[in-house]
Amino acid sequence: MSLLSFYARNTAELLGLTWQHVYLVAVSTGAAIVVGVPLGIALTRRPAWRAPVLGLANVFQTIPSLALFGFLIPVLGIGAWTAIAALIVYALLPIIRNTYTGIAGVDPAVREAGRGMGMTDGELLRLVELPLAAGVILAGIRVATVVSVGVATIGAAIGAGGLGVYIFRGVATVDDTLIMAGALPAALMALAADGALGLVERRVAWDAK
Repeated sequence: MSLLSFYARNTAELLGLTWQHVYLVAVSTGAAIVVGVPLGIALTRRPAWRAPVLGLANVFQTIPSLALFGFLIPVLGIGAWTAIAALIVYALLPIIRNTYTGIAGVDPAVREAGRGMGMTDGELLRLVELPLAAGVILAGIRVATVVSVGVATIGAAIGAGGLGVYIFRGVATVDDTLIMAGALPAALMALAADGALGLVERRVAWDAK
């Protein structure tokens, strides 16, 4: 059976699994942004936190996904929330690191000019540092999103759904068509997310000039 005929016969299921995949990636990446961006900002204000926080994020990044699922299942059980929690952990490092790097890389002369105009630290962050660092921060979000699209396929192993369902089903039955049925849309989703966020990143970087 060809891939196209498989999609034609299973359109409803494909759309359902694609939606589940998008949901896992969107929720986990959104949560990682909510946690990671403020944490990256905090590191620029508390330099002593930088090594332990980034070191811990690096350690989490090295844990194999199936092992991380194994650690989380006793706490969160089997299903989507365990996969989302794992995806958040993997997304945090690039977001925290790029937020810190972007803000720390702002020209000190620009900061001094802002302070000379009487800006408070909050105003300096909101009106100067974040706009100038936005391109770098978005680059971290872009990396986190693409990584999440790929890792989310493994969530099917713990009942989280998504396009990994086809991949695991294909591996179990030694069916290349099923494996491709899951891998191809996941790859296209990653490319689409990378391209869209790349356009936003370039636009923001251009506006900041």
